Amino acid sequence: MEDIEFSSLLCSRLCHDLLSPVGALNNGIELLADETDPEMRERCLQLLSDSARSTAAKLKFFRLAFGAAGGYGSEIDTGEAKAALEGLFGEEKRIELGWMVSEAKLPKEALKLLLNLAMIAGDGLVRGGRLDVGAERHDGGIDIAIRAEGPRMVIDPALREMLAKGSDMAKVEPRTAAAYMAHRLASEGGGTIQLSDPADELLVLGVSLKG
Repeated sequence: MEDIEFSSLLCSRLCHDLLSPVGALNNGIELLADETDPEMRERCLQLLSDSARSTAAKLKFFRLAFGAAGGYGSEIDTGEAKAALEGLFGEEKRIELGWMVSEAKLPKEALKLLLNLAMIAGDGLVRGGRLDVGAERHDGGIDIAIRAEGPRMVIDPALREMLAKGSDMAKVEPRTAAAYMAHRLASEGGGTIQLSDPADELLVLGVSLKG
């Protein structure tokens, strides 16, 4: 039952994130149907193109971060993860992505953890900034490090607590579902998520998974 409840919460979070680009698609179609001015029709088509690209980018990211991409227990190409993050944050050019993952492939669970932490940190860059993502193998284990820096770094205290300590399902909400998943992935991999102290412009996340 807990897994079913968590799936419901996660679906709520994903639907919330997709409402904006899908809603823009719907608005663009409605405008295009009634518009006769060539210049305005061109703008409508641009809106549709941007919204479709944003929706596809989010779906690609969600598939890797939350879905069953690659099958059970398999390793996944880290290039796919990089492209998914670039699609999620790169379109608006508010966030500069630094990719420091030298491994060609990582276990699916480790990659999901990396993507969830990167998404949470990137969402905290409300005024843009830089998001650095790193991972490397060591003695059979994997180290993951995320660094987010910008003019305003905002992360909900509930997210911080969920990442560091986890919780029972009764306290999980749609907005903390990704943090709950990250905590579980880290725990199941023999690691604990470490967070830097709250700061206005900087957040550092790290976890060492055992082999």
